[in-house]
Amino acid sequence: MLDKIIQFSIKNKFIILLFTLVLIAWGSYSLKNLPLDALPDVTNNQVQIITNAPTLASQEIEQLITYPLEQSLKTIPKVVELRSISRFGLSVVTVVFKDDVDIYWARNQIFQRISQAKENIPAYAGSPEMAPITTGLGEIYQYDVYAKKGYEDKYDAVKLRTIQDWIIIPQLQGIEGVAEVATWGGKLKQFEIAVKPNILKSLDVTITEIFEALEKNNQNTGGAYIEKDQMTYFIRGVGMATGSKDLENVVVKNRNGAPVLIRDVASVSEGYAMRYGAATKDGKGEIVAGMALMLKGENSKAVVDRVKEKMAQINKTLPEGVVAEAFIDRGKLVDSAVGTVTKNLLEGALIVIFVLILFLGNLRAGLIVASVIPLSMLFAVILMNHFGVSGNLMSLGAIDFGIIVDGAVIIVEATMHHLQKLKRQKNLTQLEMDSEVYKSASKIRNSAAFGEIIILIVYLPILALVGTEGKMFKPMAMTVGFAVIGAFVLSLTYVPMMSALFLSKNTEHKENFSDKMMAWFEKIYTPFLNKALQIKKVVLGIAVGLFVMALIVFQNMGGEFIPTIEEGDLAINATIMTGSSLTQMIETTTKYEKILKDKFPEIKTIVTKIGSGEIPTDPMPIESGDLIIVLKDKSEWTSADNWEDLANLMKEEMEAIPGANIEISQPIQMRFNELMTGSRSDIAIKIFGDDLEILDVKAKELISKVNNIEGVGDLKADKVTGLPQITIKYDYDKIALYGLNITDVNKIVRASFAGESAGKIYEESKRFDVVVRMNAENRSDISDVSNLFIPLPSGQQVPLYQVASVEYEQGPVQVSRENGKRRITVGLNVRGRDVKSVVEEIQQKLETNYKLPAGYYITYGGQFENLVEANKRLSVALPIALALIMVLLFFTFHSMKQAVLIFTAIPLSAIGGVFALWMRGMPFSISAGIGFIALFGIAVLNGIVLISYFNQLKSEGITDPLQRVLIGTKTRLRPVLMTAAVASLGFLPMALSTSGGAEVQKPLATVVIGGLFSATLLTLIVLPILYLLFEKSIKKRKKMSNSIITIIVLFISTFSFAQEAKSINLEQAITMAKKNNLDLKIADKEVEKQTVLKKTAFQADPLQIEYMGGQYNSLDYDNSVSIQQYFPIGGSTKANRQLQEELAKLAEKRKALSEYEIEKAVTIAYYQYLYGISIQKLNDELYEVYSKFLKNAELRFKTGESGSIEAISAKAKIKEIETLKAQILLDLVIYQKQLQYFIQTNENIIPEASTSLKYASSSVLEESKVETLVSDYYSQQAMVYEKEANTFKKMRAPKLGLGYFGQTLNKESYFQGFTVGLQIPLFSGENTARAKASEISKSQSQLEFDKTKLTLKLQKEELVNQFAKQQKAIQYFENEGLKYAEQIISTAQKSYANGDMSYWSYISFLNQAIDIKKQNIEAVNAYNQSAIQMQFPSFNNN
Repeated sequence: MLDKIIQFSIKNKFIILLFTLVLIAWGSYSLKNLPLDALPDVTNNQVQIITNAPTLASQEIEQLITYPLEQSLKTIPKVVELRSISRFGLSVVTVVFKDDVDIYWARNQIFQRISQAKENIPAYAGSPEMAPITTGLGEIYQYDVYAKKGYEDKYDAVKLRTIQDWIIIPQLQGIEGVAEVATWGGKLKQFEIAVKPNILKSLDVTITEIFEALEKNNQNTGGAYIEKDQMTYFIRGVGMATGSKDLENVVVKNRNGAPVLIRDVASVSEGYAMRYGAATKDGKGEIVAGMALMLKGENSKAVVDRVKEKMAQINKTLPEGVVAEAFIDRGKLVDSAVGTVTKNLLEGALIVIFVLILFLGNLRAGLIVASVIPLSMLFAVILMNHFGVSGNLMSLGAIDFGIIVDGAVIIVEATMHHLQKLKRQKNLTQLEMDSEVYKSASKIRNSAAFGEIIILIVYLPILALVGTEGKMFKPMAMTVGFAVIGAFVLSLTYVPMMSALFLSKNTEHKENFSDKMMAWFEKIYTPFLNKALQIKKVVLGIAVGLFVMALIVFQNMGGEFIPTIEEGDLAINATIMTGSSLTQMIETTTKYEKILKDKFPEIKTIVTKIGSGEIPTDPMPIESGDLIIVLKDKSEWTSADNWEDLANLMKEEMEAIPGANIEISQPIQMRFNELMTGSRSDIAIKIFGDDLEILDVKAKELISKVNNIEGVGDLKADKVTGLPQITIKYDYDKIALYGLNITDVNKIVRASFAGESAGKIYEESKRFDVVVRMNAENRSDISDVSNLFIPLPSGQQVPLYQVASVEYEQGPVQVSRENGKRRITVGLNVRGRDVKSVVEEIQQKLETNYKLPAGYYITYGGQFENLVEANKRLSVALPIALALIMVLLFFTFHSMKQAVLIFTAIPLSAIGGVFALWMRGMPFSISAGIGFIALFGIAVLNGIVLISYFNQLKSEGITDPLQRVLIGTKTRLRPVLMTAAVASLGFLPMALSTSGGAEVQKPLATVVIGGLFSATLLTLIVLPILYLLFEKSIKKRKKMSNSIITIIVLFISTFSFAQEAKSINLEQAITMAKKNNLDLKIADKEVEKQTVLKKTAFQADPLQIEYMGGQYNSLDYDNSVSIQQYFPIGGSTKANRQLQEELAKLAEKRKALSEYEIEKAVTIAYYQYLYGISIQKLNDELYEVYSKFLKNAELRFKTGESGSIEAISAKAKIKEIETLKAQILLDLVIYQKQLQYFIQTNENIIPEASTSLKYASSSVLEESKVETLVSDYYSQQAMVYEKEANTFKKMRAPKLGLGYFGQTLNKESYFQGFTVGLQIPLFSGENTARAKASEISKSQSQLEFDKTKLTLKLQKEELVNQFAKQQKAIQYFENEGLKYAEQIISTAQKSYANGDMSYWSYISFLNQAIDIKKQNIEAVNAYNQSAIQMQFPSFNNN
């Protein structure tokens, strides 16, 4: 198959060139449309349910909203985790699903459960809604809306927020790929009715009356229309308030005949809603910030570009002096990551090309291999687009072109080596070049394919990874796989074509730089190897010692999940004292911004997001804020060299302001951590329990225990208690005494302080709430709550303190739950150490001196949780990869010992990988783990190159293992060094890269480079030593030759079959087949069935019997009985009978055709078996000839008359014949089973041994019976259609009915009589049409018969010519060919035995005679096929 592809490619250069151009065009188009991102999106599959309830405290949020939601959501299938946060005014429930769950199905399930949960959530507690369909990478574009210098007074926070809500957001929401646009900061405009409680009391007006008045005086209506003077006038009542003046003049009530207006009891003004979040910038105060959230699964680069384009248009439509400007733009990180990848790939490609040209010593050869690099990448890009793999640091970052072009290198190197061996004086012609390239490429193609398959296999287990590491590394494995498949296809098509076309046709080889370089390497290597072979045990001891050291180093190395990627920006979370006001937090963050801006010139801008945004997917309390620090390019940094040092310096400066907790991270990293595990930190220590007070105490105790551990930074616990509250506790006795109810009182409290909407004001497309609440002076102290007047049913009012106690208390800040259990999280980030060792030290400390009450327990989350899960999966994936390599090696070398020998390259390569990580100070991470998987695949290739060549030398007659080692290592030094150099140096740019995103690639590249260095060095030294030891042990144990074992195995496998077989002649076989064949038995049943159906010819209607009883004549009860039967007339019965008779005959004709087909099949199978027997006999004869030859050759070798080559050649030929004999035995079993299948018997049937191989039939050239069978069949089919048409015609005849009736009259007289009737089918068009259709079918049958006759005629003419041709060939072999063969063999044997003929002449004559005998068998087989086809021509049997 592969040979044919190579041959086709070389012969059809233009077609391959055309396909290459198509690949370039399609790949370029796919590259243009390839989704680009910085990283794969590793966010788990989750849906958030957000409920805003501004008037409820944490306890009520948990009891009334979160708990009912959790109970409803628990029953959803495929849920992995359920966690929630209940905070003042806000509930956020996060449902994490399995990765294979469709997000839209998940949201549909949640939507149904929310509908159920709403029944248990009070109406005043808010309505749960799902968050947008976005992910951790969804925050692609963040911008701030601000007034330019000089316009600050014109645009305050209210106006900027209005511009954001009503101009910017509506336009951004329509962009493809944008899920939602969130807002932070600013002041949401409202029309505030600020009630004055003292005036309210004095005028005897209640807040309830204000609400009622506003609702009744703020609406539009219509009155349909009236017609006048041929016109229609539509009636519209405009009563909707348009601003503050209209609201002021609303009448609340009439008092003593005078109206009390809103302005009498309240001040009306443009205010703003209660705020739970804000945004500040660069120490200059508040701004409005917006954030575009990308839809899950979209192309971030494309969406960012669309948002930027739209933002440019929006800025043109904004009022003069207002600007919307991005401060976080994902495009920057994407460009940085793509730049890193592009730079590394280009540098890697150039290094690979340079190394190839250096080792191959041929520019053209180097360029041909190099051209595979871009083509295989384009192939990979096409498949990436098809399978939805985006271009990012992981999918493109781990591509090593040295690995990818391995197959192409092998083919080009083999072609050059082959051409140099020719050493012709003249240049080759193009045809000769094509032929030589094909020869070399087809010989080496298995090695090329094997190299590619090994690489594919080691990457396969990575596809089994799931979770975060699966999403991170699957794209890498897929992309490498795609590129390797592309390179494999190109190495079979494009590379041979280009080699034949562009490699030099001059076969004379002159020494070049490459040869000189290899001579220098050999000069160093050969004495080194000789010395090592003298001290084998010492070398092996050193290798084992290094491996043990590597294991010790690895155990103490520590580990992390994935190296932290430098995003280019920082995110610092600052939290001040619990219960602090929003104003205080704004002041604090503004101070932080000023300090950082003044101290650090690296900062471009700082935007702080405080509290919760409009869409609180990232819920923070108002005392907490995220400082997003946008940094300048790294080349402009002066304070520090890396982001961690810079962040720590910033933290030191910020700690100058006391009372705040500072936590440092990066924007995407922080968001990922929070979305994945519910914590923003690298490590989240979760304490589970029921009592919030105990949880808080235990968290503080835990912090004190682990605070001094090296590497622990940003240590803080969730604030769960200490929120200052003014608690109103109602006195039920007094409530009852005054005739009040708590719902009404709660509404008054809510409206007075939180404010409650009493309608809306519309300004064109904008709309603003009208909110009623107490004026600012009367809602600033606890006394204002106590003195709030509550209206009584009697019309009087009482202060709140008379029906309730109003006190200061401390309540829970927030309640966090996970899988239905309350928890508190202690978060910490790791600085200057690896995650694994930090967690292990924490666990040791807590186990010894930290106790929890009964029912309380600890778990670890964050990065550590991911690391543990990933290590579990890698502990499965890595052994699978190693086992697959082992299996592949075994099937390649058919030797477990040689497979184990090559497998030693894996621990040898691991030594270098571990030491390379240790020398660079890198912990073990999942990136490094993937590097080891890739390394093991590449490392075994060197071992394969050496061992396969050692085996080749052994087959060529070099029996001394030491000689094989010395010759093999010297010859294969170039490919071994080249394979290792291109693979390792291709990764060099990644290992040394310092640009954005290189942190993930560095461990992977470091492992591969270090591992290949040690693997190559030790393979060239340790592997030859192990090979020598292995060969010596084989010699000691060898007791039985392979040929004897093979014969014994074959004898045992075929013994039982041969013993029980029954011999029959062809006639007996055909008779048995006709007797046993199930198809014929089915045909018999069909004939029987049609014969039985003749009895259905007479088809009378069912007998009708009718009885009637009752008062149908008079008041007396009478009885009536009638019987009627209709019979077919007009010949329909006869027509039916004739049709069934013809159908029975048709079944018989069909059976006759089936018998014909079975007879043909049995004959073909019978003679196929005889063909196999003749091949077997020839092989036995050849085995005998070559056995004699081997004895003579060994005798001549012992007497010194000839060299060992004769004996080696004879042994090789005997081995070949033994293999052929084994194969033909298996073929005979297959042929026998085919014959047994057609005869359909359980007996082992074989043809008689005396049967001639040549097929003999008296009717070969006579008129074939098939024409008669076909003619009979189609004639009978036509007769069936004719009778069918007649039957339908007869169905148009009427039916005759005969009947009898009898009845009583007034119970006394009995009357009776007979009836005769006809059923006349007046509408018989249906039967007429059916009759006509049957006539058409008859015509069709005739046409099919004519077509079959023509086909048989043409087929016969062709078969006659074919038969004549085969007969001539048979005659030649019978009369002359076989005699010549016998004469050649006997003469050659005598001449060789007498020494009159050279070894090479003898072999040549022997091969000639063997070919004649083989050709005779093939000619007889071809003759048989023609003869059988002549007797049994094929036809289309429907």
